[in-house]
Amino acid sequence: MKPSQPRTFSSIYAVVLLLALTAGPVSLLFSQTQDPAPQKGTVERVKVHGRDLEGNLSDDDPERDVFIYLPPSYKTEPNRRYPVVYMLHGFTDSAPKWFGAQSYWIDLPGVIDKSVASGVSREMIVVMPNAYTRFQGSMYSNSVTTGNWEAFVADEIVAHVDSVYRTIPLAAGRGLAGHSMGGYGALRIGMKNPDVFSSIYLMSPCCLAPRTSNPQAGAALAQAEAITTIEEFEKASFGIKALFASAAAWAPNPVNPPFYLDLPSKNGELQPLVLAKFTANAPLAMIDQYIANLKELKAIAFDAGDQDRIADAIKTLNEVLNDYKIEHTFEIYDGNHTNRVAERIETKALPFFSENLSFDQGRN
Repeated sequence: MKPSQPRTFSSIYAVVLLLALTAGPVSLLFSQTQDPAPQKGTVERVKVHGRDLEGNLSDDDPERDVFIYLPPSYKTEPNRRYPVVYMLHGFTDSAPKWFGAQSYWIDLPGVIDKSVASGVSREMIVVMPNAYTRFQGSMYSNSVTTGNWEAFVADEIVAHVDSVYRTIPLAAGRGLAGHSMGGYGALRIGMKNPDVFSSIYLMSPCCLAPRTSNPQAGAALAQAEAITTIEEFEKASFGIKALFASAAAWAPNPVNPPFYLDLPSKNGELQPLVLAKFTANAPLAMIDQYIANLKELKAIAFDAGDQDRIADAIKTLNEVLNDYKIEHTFEIYDGNHTNRVAERIETKALPFFSENLSFDQGRN
């Protein structure tokens, strides 16, 4: 009997090929190490009844949608508690847009997942109320026309979230952030409620400075005065809509239907009292009365793109806080009003809250 011959490379290849064809893909024969897919958080859409929104003259529903992002470990670690970031969206935006219920320029849950998966931020709960109203934005202010949004956010939504979810129910465990109108709201609400929120992050915050006259103001005010129905309002330009939303929030008038607000002009004449009301609601005009509160906050940060006209106002905010020796983080970056907001949330805002919110309390 002849001794057996060594198997050649071709015969081995034939055996591998045969096994591959009969038993499945070659990958079954040669295991490959793959990184597991990153875990993702879950989103809940709930209704919160706003007692502070009841009876608003705009007839907006006081039952508000609130979107809740729960981090990946929320369901697998039942004894763990989490800090909460309350995020406020901008004018004409909505929470459904930000949370992916419809195609939009930002997908907030995806942004949070990416930030956590990359290791630059820690797991936290993120909450966004839907503040889209008859006037396409609440300005997060208290008004008989739009409802008491400031109180709804700081009191009712926080109380609801703390009662239903495993939060760290202390100011140290709560942050407040927002973009554009939401940035305005985060500053307005944050500097009035340091006992509720400990850290705030403002992204391209609008409406910080009192309005000043400009060559187009007369024409815009005339256009606004000509609007008498909600249908006409809905066809108006962005600027006119913003004017109505601001008036509804800051110059409500319960005896002036159909919009129940006062515009800054009437019959072509400027209204000094209405203009004063607008100015009184500009954070840079009211900030001196809240310096003690701002000093109670653990951390303050704000930013804007260099191509955003809002940049000038946050430069002034930076100067004011410097004058009062209030520690804060401030940045003007390369971008416009929206094009890098998702990236900034991922790489700046969420890491900011990861560093400054309390993660150590509340475990059972």
